[in-house]
Amino acid sequence: MKKSTIWILGIVMGLSFLSLLYLQVRYIEEMVRTHNDQFDASVKRSLYQVSKNIEYDETLKWLSDDIRQNEMRGITPGSLDDLIQRQQITVTTPDGTVISSYELQRMKSSTQLPKDISMRKQGMSTIPQTSKNLAEIVKNRYMYQSYLLNEVALQIIQKANSKPLSERVDFRKIDSYLKSEFINNSINIPFHFSVIDRKGREVYRCSDWEDKGSEYSYTQILFPNDPPAKMNTIKVHFPARESSIYRSVSFMIPSMIFTVVLLITFIFTIYSVFRQKKLSEMKNDFINNMTHEFKTPISTISLAAQMLKDPSVGKSPQMFQHISGVINDETKRLRFQVEKVLQMSMFDKQKAILKMAELDANEMITGVINTFTLKVEKYNGKITSDLSAKDSVIFVDEMHITNVIFNLMDNAVKYKKPEEDLLLNVRTWNEPGRLMISIEDNGIGIKKENLKKVFDKFYRVHTGNLHDVKGFGLGLAYVKKIITDHKGTIRVESDYNVGTKFIIALPLLKH
Repeated sequence: MKKSTIWILGIVMGLSFLSLLYLQVRYIEEMVRTHNDQFDASVKRSLYQVSKNIEYDETLKWLSDDIRQNEMRGITPGSLDDLIQRQQITVTTPDGTVISSYELQRMKSSTQLPKDISMRKQGMSTIPQTSKNLAEIVKNRYMYQSYLLNEVALQIIQKANSKPLSERVDFRKIDSYLKSEFINNSINIPFHFSVIDRKGREVYRCSDWEDKGSEYSYTQILFPNDPPAKMNTIKVHFPARESSIYRSVSFMIPSMIFTVVLLITFIFTIYSVFRQKKLSEMKNDFINNMTHEFKTPISTISLAAQMLKDPSVGKSPQMFQHISGVINDETKRLRFQVEKVLQMSMFDKQKAILKMAELDANEMITGVINTFTLKVEKYNGKITSDLSAKDSVIFVDEMHITNVIFNLMDNAVKYKKPEEDLLLNVRTWNEPGRLMISIEDNGIGIKKENLKKVFDKFYRVHTGNLHDVKGFGLGLAYVKKIITDHKGTIRVESDYNVGTKFIIALPLLKH
């Protein structure tokens, strides 16, 4: 599959997942907002009904008290006319125009009427007369109740709002009303309430009140018809309001989690696809280059072998020695290329298979230096060594550790300064429990920002205008992997245009 196709699929799928996640978040936000609005409306509706119930209770109380007092004074519906005090009120403008005219009627509290008015006259009553008397009684009863209510309403307006709040309401009834109204409006979470008088003083508070701020508190005027300066309020607080609302949308949380997991999995999958594609391309390029690199030494060895068949070559020791050296050099070159292929295959394994054995590091490094001297001298370079480690026996895989030293030396040759001769210095010394190996050169060096990346697989340091450096960024990654598998450490010190120094620490063999 083409890289562009993978990018297009990745972008489309990524945007789809992000859009799905965005829609889920928006849906949850909308649900929370809707539930908040519904909750607020239910609470306000409940509180309004509670205030109405309290007003009904107060009116009923006043009405009951007034009826009881009137009965004690002996007032009956038939005596209503003598209790009514009428007053004509006319509202006019300065020029005498009448705007409004009405009659104010109220009951006299000091007048008493006979306790009973009989609907029967002496003697026999006719049916029409009886019907008329009944109608008169109903009318008097209606007027009595009507004016009684008017009298009670007037007393409430004039006297009730002046009474202390504790005399006007029963706080236990408020709690009962709140519970019943909240249940009727499907609110089943704990609540606390307090009552505040017209002066802003708290006259009652439930025993478990917890005021955590006004964000989730609701207030309602107890007697909306009281004058504004004398209004009392009830304050209700729901400590579990927020958690209750979010619990109502909690069923969406697993969906969001699954979407996030799918998004992360998809991103990781796309990353793995690109990584594998890059690795596959690197392997193909590596194999192609290795095939090309194999042809040259094989051809050289084949030509040298044919020359050895010539009798004249056998008669010339110098020519024989030269041809033998060429064969040896090309054989080493072939071996190096084969090791590169082995290094490449190691990265497909989680851990390298090591054939551990005792090894004298000083002897091993001496052999690598002797083998590498010809290559260094080809560039007019020089290798110096200071193998001063007294305890140099380590327990390692000889082939892989040899390749590590060889790779580091080969990097020094690759990244030498074109205008200067290569100087390569190899040292060994001991630290407590460890063998230290350093390989230092005077090459082009590495910039500070690149030091942390040099051991990453496929990473290659930018070499500016230097185009003859071949490789695929696997050498130092291989070195790091081998040293780590041997429970050792490696670090790099470098100054740009000054040189680079690799320092390896390996555990010593414990006897």
